[in-house]
Amino acid sequence: MSADAAVLGAGIVGVSVALHLAKRGLSVALIDRRGAGEETSFGNAGLIQREGVYPYGFPHDFGALLRYGLNRTIDASYHPSALPRLAPFLFRYWRHSRPSRHAAIARQYATLIEHCVDEHRGLAAEAGAQALMKPDGWIKAFRTERERDARFAEAEGWRREFGLNYRALDAAAMQASEPYLTPGLVGGLHWTDPLSVVDPQALTLAYVALFERLGGRFVQGNAASLARDGQGWTLRTAAGRISARSAVIALGPWADTLTNSLGYDLPLAVKRGYHMHYRAAGAAKLNHPVLDVERGYFLAPMRRGIRLTTGAEFALRDAPKTPIQLARAEPIARDFFPLAERLEPEPWVGARPCTPDMMPIIGPAPRHRDLWFAFGHAHHGLTLGPVTGRLVAEMMCGEAPFVDPAPFKADRF
Repeated sequence: MSADAAVLGAGIVGVSVALHLAKRGLSVALIDRRGAGEETSFGNAGLIQREGVYPYGFPHDFGALLRYGLNRTIDASYHPSALPRLAPFLFRYWRHSRPSRHAAIARQYATLIEHCVDEHRGLAAEAGAQALMKPDGWIKAFRTERERDARFAEAEGWRREFGLNYRALDAAAMQASEPYLTPGLVGGLHWTDPLSVVDPQALTLAYVALFERLGGRFVQGNAASLARDGQGWTLRTAAGRISARSAVIALGPWADTLTNSLGYDLPLAVKRGYHMHYRAAGAAKLNHPVLDVERGYFLAPMRRGIRLTTGAEFALRDAPKTPIQLARAEPIARDFFPLAERLEPEPWVGARPCTPDMMPIIGPAPRHRDLWFAFGHAHHGLTLGPVTGRLVAEMMCGEAPFVDPAPFKADRF
């Protein structure tokens, strides 16, 4: 089998790259060891975060560092045994999270984020998947006036700088928006621009189906077998050997396995996360995805039930599952919203691919012709999948990029 391009990785980012290339008339092979959307793209809060102009930074205030150091929180946890290997990454992450540097990163990152809703809506319309998206935004719920007022002030600053839209909810408005949440909340911040996705994997599969209708092929194969073959690339798959003029590495948390073998030393790490679905008790209904800000977990209404997601676990990618954060969050979440029984026997765990400057790596490989990178999206893989797909396809096809790709290139490291 031969193709113009081989895209390695069938998460939302790889699928979006393959789809945008197919839309431009290229023959494309999409390759993954598993089915599409079965790894990191399967488990997330389901948000297309138009408001996410500031990527998630490392805390700099002493109180937060002390809380995280004790390793007892819901929103962050770590494996002590992993710290020697993670320490260089965490130090660089901390340095890039300094307020002035973080603000500079946000101004670059916002050039991607500002297109996320429009790009998803365009693909969803072509794929017939609009019903999977809800245009109702999401809510940060507050237990204390101090946190509420600080986040309101922050949101107003972001509205002025980045054109974001929100509603500041007082206690009564919060109760009206989400009547089944615990009484006593002092308000909420309702981001109104984002979309929420009721089944992230189903959305990924809808984009795959559109890709295949355009003539693309999805095959199972081993990305580690990628090798230079004359002027192109070759790799082994279940459908036989594939030869392609160009290759795109979109392997998410496994990207460094391949890039290391090709001679690149990119500073990649993972943040692991967990989720579990629950039945809503009785007639209870959750109208929006909601973050319990002071406790650090997230509830999202999904097709499968109410999805409880945890924050970041700093661990080695393939370390055994340790759903401690989920165990800490569940009793608090049951008081916050009436959750009934668990709907799965075991928690899901996945790994988010991260860079220390919190921005993805998008663009040509510095030392290999016709090799492209599209990974490192951390918490915003679902958000930025179609944006990344369009940007990579435009660069590969010699079109003028709709976003300046310079801040995201691999040679910044």
